[in-house]
Amino acid sequence: MPTTVDVTSSSAPEPPRRPGATHQDGHPQDEERGLPRHARGQRTHHVARAIGLVATGALAFTGVAAAAVYVDLKSQIEVSDASSYVVGGPVAAAPAEKPKDPDDPFAGDALNILVMGTDYRDEENAKIAGHEEGMRSDTTFIVHVSGDRTRMEVVSIPRDSLVDLPSCTLPDGSMSAPRYGEMFNAAFEIGSGGVDDLDHAAACTITAVQDLTGIPITNHVVVKMTGVIGVVDALDGVRMCFAEDVVGGPHSPGLSIPAGERTIDGDTAIDYVRARDGHGLGLEVGSDLTRIERQQGFIDSMVRQVLAKNVITNSPQLYRTIKAALSSVSADESLADPAALAGLAYSLRGIDPAEVVFTELPVVDSPREQYRVEWTSAADEIWARLAADEPPPGHEETTEPGDDASELVTGDETPSPGSDDAPADDAAGADDGAGSGDKASDGAGDDGSDDAAPPEEELLPGVCPPGS
Repeated sequence: MPTTVDVTSSSAPEPPRRPGATHQDGHPQDEERGLPRHARGQRTHHVARAIGLVATGALAFTGVAAAAVYVDLKSQIEVSDASSYVVGGPVAAAPAEKPKDPDDPFAGDALNILVMGTDYRDEENAKIAGHEEGMRSDTTFIVHVSGDRTRMEVVSIPRDSLVDLPSCTLPDGSMSAPRYGEMFNAAFEIGSGGVDDLDHAAACTITAVQDLTGIPITNHVVVKMTGVIGVVDALDGVRMCFAEDVVGGPHSPGLSIPAGERTIDGDTAIDYVRARDGHGLGLEVGSDLTRIERQQGFIDSMVRQVLAKNVITNSPQLYRTIKAALSSVSADESLADPAALAGLAYSLRGIDPAEVVFTELPVVDSPREQYRVEWTSAADEIWARLAADEPPPGHEETTEPGDDASELVTGDETPSPGSDDAPADDAAGADDGAGSGDKASDGAGDDGSDDAAPPEEELLPGVCPPGS
């Protein structure tokens, strides 16, 4: 039996049902009761009037309730105006003119969402990690959501990366000087201008990411430490599987998770994703890179749980989760709209967990400074792929040979597999290398035989095996 580690749950009133969803028009009910046809005719106007009054009342009640829920959620989120302070950067391609899906205003557009976790110690967050001066970026990653909503790729940027930071707009209106060979997470603190300005801190980080990667950041979110706690508890905990005991070090003395399958609550989760030293799952190394792997494993576990439980269609739990998330983030105006955020979440309801890919940024130890890393040239390929909305290796869309309904038109007049003109030695059933799971794979090792076993899924630290 799985063990629960201090899981708590919250509750929220279930949003009202869609008006009229269970009402009938009166006629079928009359037939079931055996009323004569002339009686049904005499009652038509009375029934219609009664139904109209009920429907109007229900619609009015639902509208007021829905408005109350919207206002409640809207009041939870802090709108970030960081975009107006971003300097330069690539410009996203203008989307083709098309009617917007009212349920998903982002429909058809590829998204590059920059998520910035901050250990800024305001009063609430100081209760978790103690008081410290300044405003720092704790974790930063790019979430790429494909335009067709079939895949998602997450790339974490190590905070200890040595990079060249561009000039940023400061809160007093001046510009910061460019910095060379600086730690990546310094951008957040530079932008804050020494006055803890969250919008300018986020804008400086966005400026740096766009300058370093060439990726147009379409949206951004700054997540406070309390956000992890609220979301995890709204989900009734996150199920994870640990190959060994995980015990925190001096900076996370409260972390202690026994080996095995566990459901961790919000307080345990924040200790786990923040820990940098201790014992178990690479904590002995004390590296930000091993911490990134643990964080990705945690996010992967949470995404799998959300998809498996179908939280998107569970109104009470979805409401609790969205409310918990919104109450501890600062987001751009588009994502700060609860309706838009819910629409985006709903558009992702059918995504295959195997298409939620966590890509490691290729880095090497810096020869210039101990305990720091530098990106290799291979990182440029990742940035170019995200900017072009292309899938990672091993996750390309393929078609089955001989399937006329799904043939690709290449324009080079090459006969389609299975056609009379196709070469006899055409390799049928070629493996696309997909199915590697969470980390991008190039499909190496496939011997091309029909009975070859699919590659075993490589799981991130803490992720439970599928079917367990």
